[in-house]
Amino acid sequence: MAQIIAVCTSEQKGTNKKTVSTAVARENFGLVGDAHADCHTHRQVSLLAVESIHKMRNHGLEVGPGDFAENLTTRNIDLASLPIGSRLEVGDDIILELTQIGKKCHTKCAIFHQVGTCIMPKEGVFARVIRGGIINAGDTIRIKDVG
Repeated sequence: MAQIIAVCTSEQKGTNKKTVSTAVARENFGLVGDAHADCHTHRQVSLLAVESIHKMRNHGLEVGPGDFAENLTTRNIDLASLPIGSRLEVGDDIILELTQIGKKCHTKCAIFHQVGTCIMPKEGVFARVIRGGIINAGDTIRIKDVG
């Protein structure tokens, strides 16, 4: 079963996100209280699989949920293989639509400088909130529609 293992937010852009117990996903906005939430962007929520984080741990890094500035850390779902436009159902209420896979790393983050690679440019995904609700670690995440 695929699930959300961590929900993370930050008050400022450019910082690691901290794990929170719960968050509100607001339709066409993102996670309330997160610096990246914005109704004018297609990157309202970021997701990264814990399996990707483990790849970086294999390089000797002590990293975990939120360290790649992702909002939602998932388990047992291959996010990066889903096409743009795919819809994910989180818990009983939330619908996210994938809008971007990976991102350009213009300045090369500290992780890249430490080990020569980073997972976010290829394995992190971004989504917009189609239907909002309360999100908690432990919520299920399901592919609702494939773009």
